[in-house]
Amino acid sequence: MLLGTESVWDLIKQRADATPDQVMFLGAETITFGGFRDRAERVAAGLAEHGIGAGTRVAWQLPTTVDTVVTWAALSRLGAHQVPLITHYREKEIGYVLRETGAPFVLAADPELIRRTGVDVTIVEASEGDPSSLPPEPIIAPDEERFLYYTSGTTADPKGVRHTDGTLIAGGEAMADALAMAPDDIGSIAFPFAHIAGPDYVLAMLVVGFPAVLLDRFDPKVAVATYRQHAVTMAGGSTAFYQALLAVQREQPGEPILPTLRCLSGGGAAMPPAVFHAVRAELGVPTLHGYAMTEVPMCMMGRWGDADEQLATTAGPPVRGLSIRIAEDGEIQVRGKVVSPGYTNPALDAAAFTDDGWFRTGDLGELVDGRLVVTGRIKDIIIRKGENISAVELEHLAATHPAVKDVAVIGLPDEERGELVCAVVEPEPGQTLDLPALVEHLSAAGIMKQKLPERLELVDAMPRGVTLGKILKAELRKQFS
Repeated sequence: MLLGTESVWDLIKQRADATPDQVMFLGAETITFGGFRDRAERVAAGLAEHGIGAGTRVAWQLPTTVDTVVTWAALSRLGAHQVPLITHYREKEIGYVLRETGAPFVLAADPELIRRTGVDVTIVEASEGDPSSLPPEPIIAPDEERFLYYTSGTTADPKGVRHTDGTLIAGGEAMADALAMAPDDIGSIAFPFAHIAGPDYVLAMLVVGFPAVLLDRFDPKVAVATYRQHAVTMAGGSTAFYQALLAVQREQPGEPILPTLRCLSGGGAAMPPAVFHAVRAELGVPTLHGYAMTEVPMCMMGRWGDADEQLATTAGPPVRGLSIRIAEDGEIQVRGKVVSPGYTNPALDAAAFTDDGWFRTGDLGELVDGRLVVTGRIKDIIIRKGENISAVELEHLAATHPAVKDVAVIGLPDEERGELVCAVVEPEPGQTLDLPALVEHLSAAGIMKQKLPERLELVDAMPRGVTLGKILKAELRKQFS
């Protein structure tokens, strides 16, 4: 492994020097680590002709392709400050980010969308130039905040999260260590590279020196065919990805759809234990699920050697270089090299960090044998007649019902109770469910009756975020309140 590098560009160069002929990306285009570095230098020269250099703030909204990752590397070579925008952002979100960051340059797959924001920016296209014309490589300070990642907020403007080369590299190193990635692995990226998980994964590839299949979007059947073609050993993304692969497997039971796969991994949303056990039984591999967020790209991760019950019911132990504590009110708090130094809006920092420097995740949890169990979210706890109820607990139990494909438990306003417990269920195809059957199923698990849902809503499909497929509970609350 290549460890201890403080600069993204230095890591790219070191990997290219160490294994120049090793393939880096597979799929629609194949490129080696050496070829990746060389093309990034040519693109950097082309971007420099537009006046982009060290400290220049550049926003980009680009698809998940080799060209995009090359552009990210080229901007790193120049020392530019990058503002990645997920491709589902439209005029409102893009305009807000451009105004807040003041980025004078934008690279975009859809220039007209950028123009419709009404923000005065220069739209440039990444083209190649002569690397001999490049300025000297800039000296990158360890605390220089060169990446701004925006969360896809649902009820307010997105929050800009500041990252350094060091925090991103720490995330890549932690991922490689936690998942025991090896040079002979073949990975996969089927989620947006503009999401914080994108650099996490690519930096892990650079640290270890293994290749990955790159997909612009996740279509389960296309992904399975591509993974089979290239003998992928590691796949995943989030619980929604696991469920999609399970659905494909169930169309041909008894024949492994991914015979070379050795594990699924991911995070971004809770994984019900029932999903873990289904993957283990039907796909034949463990799921090393974790817990992370834009502010802390790697927090916890299930590990090889953990018992199935630990992998199914916890988010694993802290990754290398991260410390965790559970505050008196049950909040999960962390600190370490991978933690963002703060937000673009300084007013948010006071609430996000404790006086002694710990980042407040806003999630509730407990440690069991050194592994994190996420029990809910501070703002997502249902308070029924003064009783705190964990939505996560009910979701995990409800997910074991054979008629339940997906479930979200939310609190809805109620004059008598303060809040009532509502289960929103997406049934398995061809099946249905009523409230008495769900209550009977939950009661059989031995939970107290105060936790049982008073209301059940059936939906054709859950509303989900555009990056890692999180269920958008705010939309469900709005719909059913």
